[in-house]
Amino acid sequence: MTISEKNFNKIVNGFLAVLAITMIFRKPCTLLIILFAVFNLVFIKKLNYSKQSLILVLLIASPLLLEIVMFWNNDSFSKGLKSLEKYSSLLVFSLFILGNYQRIQFLKILRFYSVITTGIIFFFFIRFIICYPELIYKYLKGNDLWEMGYEFSNSIGIHAPALNMHLAFVSISCLFFVFNSFRLHEKGLLKMGSILVFVLSFFFVLFVNTRMALFNVFVGFALVFFGEGIRKFNFEKVIGTLVVLIFVLGGILYIFVQNNPYMKEKYSSVTFAYMDKVGKLDEIENPEAKVFNSLVTRVSIWKSGWELAKKNILFGVGASDGKPELVKYYKQTNQHFLAKYEFPTHNQFLDFLIKFGILGPFVVLLYIFTIGYLGCSLKNTVVLSFFFLFFTSNLTDDFLLRFDGIAFSGLWLSIFGSYWLQQKVSVDKEQQEL
Repeated sequence: MTISEKNFNKIVNGFLAVLAITMIFRKPCTLLIILFAVFNLVFIKKLNYSKQSLILVLLIASPLLLEIVMFWNNDSFSKGLKSLEKYSSLLVFSLFILGNYQRIQFLKILRFYSVITTGIIFFFFIRFIICYPELIYKYLKGNDLWEMGYEFSNSIGIHAPALNMHLAFVSISCLFFVFNSFRLHEKGLLKMGSILVFVLSFFFVLFVNTRMALFNVFVGFALVFFGEGIRKFNFEKVIGTLVVLIFVLGGILYIFVQNNPYMKEKYSSVTFAYMDKVGKLDEIENPEAKVFNSLVTRVSIWKSGWELAKKNILFGVGASDGKPELVKYYKQTNQHFLAKYEFPTHNQFLDFLIKFGILGPFVVLLYIFTIGYLGCSLKNTVVLSFFFLFFTSNLTDDFLLRFDGIAFSGLWLSIFGSYWLQQKVSVDKEQQEL
């Protein structure tokens, strides 16, 4: 089968853009990953690797390689195989994206992804208003506002923290393109379109309203502002932009908080309530209502997880046995609330420590800090923001257990790696010419 280089490039970049957009929809995205793999296998001769790209392949596939090395430690062959299968997308993305690294159009993919994803979430927001009027009416009355973001996420078919991790990255990317539109002196309509998409993306982060995503989006905004604004614009434009940005974000935040009084409670008393009950949640009357999403529950889980990990510190309990062993430990220590709801670790480093022993957290650090290294080397604020977002998200959750965390990070890490390789090749050529 033959295909022109121009058409091949378009198909590869089109695949990546659509994969990024559909990442919040597991089944269609899984099908697309399979099609992407088959397409690249058909045109396998077009793949090209350098020493640096092969090193990146190993780094991106490191969680999968760890699963393979430690496969012997699983009690169940079938469950171990199922756990292994979850990480297969890391191999697909690293091999086939980095094998096409010269063709990857990072900024075009990022822009298409951020605009279309915002549009899709806007569609689901309108659908939510139309299809769930009883929920909208309840929320407008100020009732059960704690569930609003979760109900909206459930209507799409994704867990709220995972959705908001995606939306935080979308919003940060949208702000980057606002700065980019001013730097490139784009026409008025294009600038206004970039600003409108950014405002909408930030609103959706607030609407889903998960704590880590909101924290990460503000850190990302700061990185983009100082990285793109101060480095590329004069002082007067920077100050003017800062005033406008504070006014826009502050206005949206103020209006949202005024209409969502639970938000003040959530970020103060609810989050830090009952911290004297760590490991003793059953002493709290009705813990489901009072501390289900509170910090004390996470800390109680981490305490139990650490105690279990210490007992199996060298090799862990096995990839397929991490959660069952943790739930068993809840029961052994009479933590009935945690056992009833079978809480996972909510910390990726601790999760891998329980499963794989001392090697586990090292692999997580290696995987995530590869993103940080690429961001620092490229001096790219979007990549650095993604690193901070994914690192902190995995401190309070375990996204390398879930499709929407594994595939999401693997896809973008491979795209970032391709962009880094392109810049490296460009620098090497300039040095040779000198």
